[in-house]
Amino acid sequence: MASTPPPDGGLDVDELASAIVDFNGHFIRLPAVRRLNFSALSVLHTLAHRGPLRLTDLLATEQLKQPALTSLVAKLAAEGLVARRADPSDGRAVLLSLTEEGGRIVRSRHADRVARLARLVAHLDEHERRALADAIPVLVRLTEIAASGNEEERVAP
Repeated sequence: MASTPPPDGGLDVDELASAIVDFNGHFIRLPAVRRLNFSALSVLHTLAHRGPLRLTDLLATEQLKQPALTSLVAKLAAEGLVARRADPSDGRAVLLSLTEEGGRIVRSRHADRVARLARLVAHLDEHERRALADAIPVLVRLTEIAASGNEEERVAP
């Protein structure tokens, strides 16, 4: 469904959102890995990129309730994908981190995504590839803004 561009020639955020959702709908689907569901893979990815975390910190990034996340982390630990250790700053707390095998799964999935994206990009012409390359810094910046939780702050025009 195409939307009408804004009258000032600016960015059509509705169209951008639809394009991102549609792309993600195809791109994030990779073959199953060790029968891990999306939530399990998300936990592994978060631990890979954010380092050791407490369960409460992991709750803030995952779309699960604490009992479900606790159960999932126990399963991942039993499968040797996540390690638990005492938090040196608070002996009562536990830090969660990836094991070598958990890291291998994350790296393998990243490599699969790179290969899949390369196959898709191969269908683009030179102008489209340049436009995509030019968009990378903007997408990185949007990701940083989203991760910071500062979506309400704005840069003056």
